[in-house]
Amino acid sequence: YGGGVIGRYCDQPEQFPGVTHFHTVRVAQPAGKYYTADYLRGIMDIWDLRGSGLTNMHGSTGDIVLLGTTTPQLEEIFFDLTHNLNTDLGGSGSNLRTPADCLGESRCEFACYDTQDVCHTLTNDYQDELHRPAFPYKFKFKFDGCPSGCVASIARSDFSVIGTWKDDIRIDQERVKAYVAGEFKAGGGSHAGRDWGKFDIVAEVVDRCPTGCM
Repeated sequence: YGGGVIGRYCDQPEQFPGVTHFHTVRVAQPAGKYYTADYLRGIMDIWDLRGSGLTNMHGSTGDIVLLGTTTPQLEEIFFDLTHNLNTDLGGSGSNLRTPADCLGESRCEFACYDTQDVCHTLTNDYQDELHRPAFPYKFKFKFDGCPSGCVASIARSDFSVIGTWKDDIRIDQERVKAYVAGEFKAGGGSHAGRDWGKFDIVAEVVDRCPTGCM
């Protein structure tokens, strides 16, 4: 199984027979980590039957991490995942890890490209590198739809993709004036509990711009 299964063995099996084998299985997450309740029940049914029932949702790389099973169960788990849930193993160890992305255009107004499409495509393109360790060290792709960096691609990957705006800044000046005049609730009303005084667009917006572009 290459990178999808992390073999773990106890060095004192006579003293601890219950954990003679305690392998970890990594299950590839879908782009954006969208799951149905039926799918998650299917995963749990497999793991309750063939593993310890312990899970990690998710590892820092991504993936559902299933903790603790025995060698005879590995083939059965792999068959159930691929044939019944249409899911493949993820990556671990010294090879390509499972690519990860933010929710992108499916939920976020700030996304500058379709992170899910790129993540899904590259996962399929590099599936062999996920399963057959060929690198001297782990390697990670992560896809942020915008500079907010919700999957922290720069900090947590080797190949970081970040969406950026490639056009003139667009400002609806009439809406800005209405906001400054108090026609819209600041922060969507989240700061309505006290009187914050008159809105100062220079102090609250312009001076806070990290790039100094305004």
